[in-house]
Amino acid sequence: MGRSLWVVAVLAVAVATTGIQLDRKTRYVPTMASAVPEPFRAFAQRHIATQALLDKKRELALAEARRLVARRPMPAAHLRLLSIAEFEAGNVEQGGYLIQLAARRGWRDRPAQHSMFQLALAAGDQGEAARRFAALFVRPSEEEAELRALADGLFSEDSEEARAVFAQIVAGAERWQGAYLRKAPVVLPSDALIDVTSRASKAGGVFDCIEGSRSVERLAKREPATAQAFRRALGTC
Repeated sequence: MGRSLWVVAVLAVAVATTGIQLDRKTRYVPTMASAVPEPFRAFAQRHIATQALLDKKRELALAEARRLVARRPMPAAHLRLLSIAEFEAGNVEQGGYLIQLAARRGWRDRPAQHSMFQLALAAGDQGEAARRFAALFVRPSEEEAELRALADGLFSEDSEEARAVFAQIVAGAERWQGAYLRKAPVVLPSDALIDVTSRASKAGGVFDCIEGSRSVERLAKREPATAQAFRRALGTC
């Protein structure tokens, strides 16, 4: 009897080890996901849910995405996947709630921030849109062309709240000011650049003079008049 139990235990450990190893391999070979036994799906579960969405199997996708979040609730990407499944299933309110939750949990999660930016902009919530723009702005890998398109939509003539919120964010953290000097002259509309910079200076933002001068010089090659106004808006140099 004891020997039989020992054999069963050894076999159980072998099965579990094989299942876990297969699951880990799906990080690099997603097509193996369906071969992973259901109890051992962790990394594989994300691929299973994603494939169901791609195949337009709405009910299956929703079930698999819910199973994914139940097993691994913390990653923002999993919440985002479930939000898409909820939207596809027609559960608009739940999908909207989940994408907001994903954006709060994963501040650097690009798709979630993009979704929240578009939702906030469409709803006329300039402050929230500005905060989501800020989350994308600070990402080192964010494409300048993409940021320009977002900025054009956000910083229109009637964008008082968006400019005020973004300026407060820029003024509030030293790490922000370096990123702002490098990116803002490239991605912000000229009038928004001068306005936001001036507001940030008045709100207590202290820009590095050397980096500021370099930024002004780069801008002067394209827009000399805007560069001079930008220099004045920086305030400290």
